[in-house]
Amino acid sequence: MRLTVHPGSPLRGTAHVPGDKSLSHRALLFAALAKGESRIENFLVSGVTRVMLEALSQLGVEWSLEGSRLTVRGKGLDGLRIVTIRGGETEGRKSPEEKSVPLLNCGNSATTLRLLSGALAAAGAPAVLDGSAGLRRRPMDRIVEPLGRMGVVIDSAPGGTAPLAIHDRPHGQSLRPFNETLPVASAQVKTCLLLAGLAAAGKCTLREPGPSRDHTERMLRSMGVEISSQTVEIGGQTLYETSLIPPTEPLHPICFRLPGDFSAAAFIIAAALITPGSEVRIPGVGLNPTRTGLLDVLREMGADIRITGECEQAGEPVGDLLVRASRLRGVQIGGELVVRMIDEFSVFGAAAAFAETRSEVRDAAELRYKESDRIATLCQTLNHLNGSGSEIAEETPDGFVIAGGGGLAGGTAQSYGDHRVAMAAAVAGLAARGPVTVEGAEIIGESFPGFIDQMRDLGAALEVSPERALG
Repeated sequence: MRLTVHPGSPLRGTAHVPGDKSLSHRALLFAALAKGESRIENFLVSGVTRVMLEALSQLGVEWSLEGSRLTVRGKGLDGLRIVTIRGGETEGRKSPEEKSVPLLNCGNSATTLRLLSGALAAAGAPAVLDGSAGLRRRPMDRIVEPLGRMGVVIDSAPGGTAPLAIHDRPHGQSLRPFNETLPVASAQVKTCLLLAGLAAAGKCTLREPGPSRDHTERMLRSMGVEISSQTVEIGGQTLYETSLIPPTEPLHPICFRLPGDFSAAAFIIAAALITPGSEVRIPGVGLNPTRTGLLDVLREMGADIRITGECEQAGEPVGDLLVRASRLRGVQIGGELVVRMIDEFSVFGAAAAFAETRSEVRDAAELRYKESDRIATLCQTLNHLNGSGSEIAEETPDGFVIAGGGGLAGGTAQSYGDHRVAMAAAVAGLAARGPVTVEGAEIIGESFPGFIDQMRDLGAALEVSPERALG
């Protein structure tokens, strides 16, 4: 699908973003591990959550979806067992090598693969987890190795990537507690290990070099799990430590409304900031401090962003954002801030192209292992749209430099099969000197199915060919 964005129209009005993607994944899976019925409002229905829903159906979990209202009938921590598999066979085989062991298709979602791996490890249920070519290039040894030390029999493809094969574990056998220090802060890896830790024989402790998002800790704590977090000094380095005591009682069902997705809101925020004459309100956005590094960066750049109506929803801080078009200046980003905005660098790059001065990002090598190599694809996108023959963006081994100062000319950009790169290019088109066309724009439906409708409602001039809904 081709999306063409025409510049010149200010954005005005109220934008509503879908439920938080990270929270939707967790709420769905954790509800499946609880005993009893859970009800989740404002659930994100998109490509990345549909693969989790389908995988849980294969694992015998019953759920129903009415619009964005999700009901899940949990099976308990040890209740995940294959009930339908390819070829119409039923559960009962013991080894992932046997053809009856199911393939759980995780699509393009590393979150689905990593979180399901932890849940299946806790349940002792065999399965093979695989997905798209893009998912197969993402590193999985960071979960395979610590799970193996816990006693999980798990195999990966050569190079530590998907597909992963998780083998059966004798009923009633607990996993070994872990005491791990991650080389790179990662909420997905942390969640995988904490889920496996629910079936461990004792206290599990994990340390990270930076403060990764803490949605898992907040949600599991609300379900009755004893989890504590603190900073510790080890060898002169400050580490972020999370400890979990395996529960002796079933996890409590959940019942709450999910906040709006900050990572989706980020594209509307950036669009309003760089499009002259814009003023946009975005209500009910999740403002977890482990997720809002982009807000800090944009304010440092001179952005006019105001927060009102702050409250708590589903154990998470929430607020309404008012964003006005602003003159931005360049900024330097590195260290812990990178972890707090790891999903927002594509749209940050689009905004930085319109800043008055140079921006530089370092300590962000993790971006090379997302749905695309987001350092390479961002720089290629901005340079393609620069139009003058000179490069506005330059790759570095662990980040990039964006010259700023002149904005973008317009042109054609590729999505590279990455929803965030596609939306970032579209955002850039709102303030470019000429139209921007995004090829492969259907990928936007992976995380923000209503993106085009929202932008049109705000006044953006967009053309879609062929004209059809995303999702």
